[in-house]
Amino acid sequence: MLTKIVLMILGILVAIFAVFFIKDFIKSSREGTLGEGSFVTAGVSGFVVNFFDTLGIGAFAPLTALLKGFKITRDKLIPGTLNVACTIPVAVEAFIFIDSIEVEPITLISMIAAASLGAILGAGFVSKLDEKKIQITMAVALLIVAVIMLISQLGLMPLGGNEVGLSGAKLVIAIVGNFILGTLMTVGIGLYAPCMALVYALGLSPKIAFPIMMGSCAFLMPSASIKFVKEKSYDTKASMAVTIFGVIGVFIAAYLVKELPLEVLKWLVILVVLYTSLSMFKSLKSKRAGKA
Repeated sequence: MLTKIVLMILGILVAIFAVFFIKDFIKSSREGTLGEGSFVTAGVSGFVVNFFDTLGIGAFAPLTALLKGFKITRDKLIPGTLNVACTIPVAVEAFIFIDSIEVEPITLISMIAAASLGAILGAGFVSKLDEKKIQITMAVALLIVAVIMLISQLGLMPLGGNEVGLSGAKLVIAIVGNFILGTLMTVGIGLYAPCMALVYALGLSPKIAFPIMMGSCAFLMPSASIKFVKEKSYDTKASMAVTIFGVIGVFIAAYLVKELPLEVLKWLVILVVLYTSLSMFKSLKSKRAGKA
């Protein structure tokens, strides 16, 4: 029952966003201000990044690279385009995984709520912190977690589990952890890989990470995206293309993930966490080179 209420609330939020988005798309179409980039190129980019987003890779970083690489939109419109374009695909991910993967309701709802509150209440505080130091800390932490998970997978140290819910101290750790991850989203650190690591470390089944991390992001994005739409600080054509083809990519990847054996999924989680850590290190290196 609680899970159904969560999905109903999410559906309402996404429906409100969709009304704003579609009305603005129709208006821009009539005015001839949709955008100058290729609809097809943006659509293919949306399909690819949302396919891998559904597998836990994350969409913002690769989509940013594609938008810039193919000159689909202007740089100043990229932040808004990322949010608007990915809101509905991420919501679809959340609907699919929350409905199809069993998670104890209190664990699911409390972790989603914690991430949402973290993003709202912690935004002002975290945004004042040194972003580079946060990224270094997260990159090192994820690398360590990936190594520990690898050792566990090789049978050298027991870790992980098949539980579908948490209680007591572990639930408190999960709530606090996801609250922190929600705050870190305000400085551009994605929630997916750290959430996977948190879930795995607390003994939950790796599958549990998917409804939790996607539900967390799905609740955060509609309100932010409506603001971008109202301010016209996004590329209308590119966003619609990414949305349409992105949803297709989500459906294909979601049902692939659901059919993956648990052992294969554990290896996927390790690769995602490791990839995210190395990507952060690479990003930091690029920033330093740019300042040199």
